[in-house]
Order: sequence, then structure tokens, then C-alpha cells
Amino acid sequence: MGQPTIKDVAKIAGVSISTVSRVMNKSKPVSPEAQKKVEDAIDKLGFKPNELARSLVMKKSNSIGILIKDIGIDYMAQMVRGAEEIGRMYKYDILLTSSYGDLDLEKKAVDFLYRKQVEGIILVTEKIDPEIIIKIRDYQIPYMLLDRYYQSKEIHTVAIDYKSAMKEIADHVCRLGNKKVAYLYGNNTYEFAQEKLAGYEEAMADHGLETYPIMAGDTTSEAGYQAMKKFYEEKKDFVDDLDCLMCQSDQLAFGVLSYCYDHGINVPNDLQVTGIGGSNFTQIIRPKLTTIQEPYYDMGAVAMRMLTKILQNKESITEPIRLPVQILDGQSTKKR
Repeated sequence: MGQPTIKDVAKIAGVSISTVSRVMNKSKPVSPEAQKKVEDAIDKLGFKPNELARSLVMKKSNSIGILIKDIGIDYMAQMVRGAEEIGRMYKYDILLTSSYGDLDLEKKAVDFLYRKQVEGIILVTEKIDPEIIIKIRDYQIPYMLLDRYYQSKEIHTVAIDYKSAMKEIADHVCRLGNKKVAYLYGNNTYEFAQEKLAGYEEAMADHGLETYPIMAGDTTSEAGYQAMKKFYEEKKDFVDDLDCLMCQSDQLAFGVLSYCYDHGINVPNDLQVTGIGGSNFTQIIRPKLTTIQEPYYDMGAVAMRMLTKILQNKESITEPIRLPVQILDGQSTKKR
């Protein structure tokens, strides 16, 4: 015998197919007697509704799409985990698709999620293309954006206040007794980079110290390494007098630490170093890096929670949600 259908349920219960549909979907009231007959027939047949057909009728799939650049990127995986675990709490299935930073793949992924009738989309990326936001809006799909580089009051995002975060760790560095504190950054193209630089400058002003912003050109470990190499070749006296080098990212700091290790510069005795991000590598590399822990899991969890509220018409978002951060006090800084 094949899989029982809604027609079989109606036949056993002695009611119409529409009555069975009303009982299953709770769309319209039926008599207690008819409801009991339908429920008994469902139990007797072991009937399982076709979820795809049901979603087409109800226009509700109970699924949320997550479009991610690359699940292999550690912090993105943490965001997805947070979103997935909260999604399960609210009985949502998750459809995960990766774009690997390819715009055409991202467009196709949005089309795919739309065809699957997802009720909402969470975008986990580093540099969102405005075309993707426009495409999702054209499909009228509620969304949340988790992007380290792109923030706007017009976009539904969950992020941290990078200015406050950088000021917090800069204050920490100054309270340790550091007087000559430089700041190594990739570039100032993105809003988040401007916020971090502003946080550093504000902290130095509060402590009556000079600022020494230095551009590395990128935020990678290699950029950090090459920046240190250039300093020692061109401005050795400047670096020798430096108390602390704050870095825009953990990756830049890793490059700085590698250069120091290769060239016999003791961290933190000769030079103190800080980062921002809080990746798992901060606990592996030696000395352990003093950094700001970005709450990646919480960002994914809050994004999913806010999306469910939007879908349930319980809340709307008027501006980005900012989450608190904490300092991870490692071995790359110390009290002077």
C-alpha cells in the first residue's frame, strides 16, 4: 500500500477533503465531532502531510535561508551556529547555501531560496553587493545582514559598535602605563575602519597622548608582517621607542607577532601588541593576544531572534542592533 493521502483520510473520517484541510491547518473552525473523526483517521492511517504542497497552499514554509560566503571561515561558522540553534527553538528549518564571494552565485542563491519559499533570509558575508539587497527586497523577503564591512541605518543588521570597542581596548592599553601607542590599520575605505580609528583617536585624546596611525594597506597577517618589516627598515628609532602597537584586526596582529618572533623582539617586554576580533587563533598563538572578543555566536543568534519577531509581526527594526564586547586580556600586554 502506498503513502496515505488526504483523500484517504477524508474517506475514513467520512468528511470532505476541505474539512480535513481545515483541521490540519486550523484555518477555519469545524465541529468537535468532525475534528475528532479527522484526528482518529490521521492516527489510524499514520498520515504525514506533504510539507511542500502544504507550504504552497499556506504560503508558509517554516524555513529560513542562510546565505553565507564560506562556512569554512571560522567566525562565519560561529554566526551560523548561533542562528541555527535559535531557529530550531522556533521550529524553523534552515536552508544553507554558500556563495564563496561570487556575485553570480549569490544572485542564484537568492533565486533558489525564493523558489523554496523561505520566509526570511540571513546574509553572512564580508562585503555585500547592493544588488543582492535590492534583489531580496524585490522578492519582499524579510532579511538580516551580518557583514563586518557594510553597515547602514537602512539595512537590518546586527553588529558591534566598533568605535566604542576600539576605545575600550585603547583605554585598557593606556591604563597599563603605555605612553607611545601607535595604531596599525588596513585602510580607511569602510565605515567600520573609520569607526575603529575614531575610537583609537578619542582614547588617546582622553589620556593626553599623541596619535600615530599607520596604514598597512590590508588587514591580513602578511600585511602586518610586511608593515613591521618596513618600520624597522625605514623608522627603526620610532619602533624602538614604541610602547604598544594596536592593530585593526587580529590578523594584522598575528603578522606583527610573527615578525617580532623572527627578529628577536620580545612581546610584551620590548613591544606590546593588541588586536580586535577574538578568533580561536588568539588562544593558540604565543604569546596569547590581547584583543576584543567579537560575539559572533550571539550576532547569529540575535539576528535569527529578530528575524522571527519580524516574521511574527511582533517587532520592526529601525536601526542596526549593537552588541556589547569584552576584552580578552592575553600575554601580549602587561602593566608597565
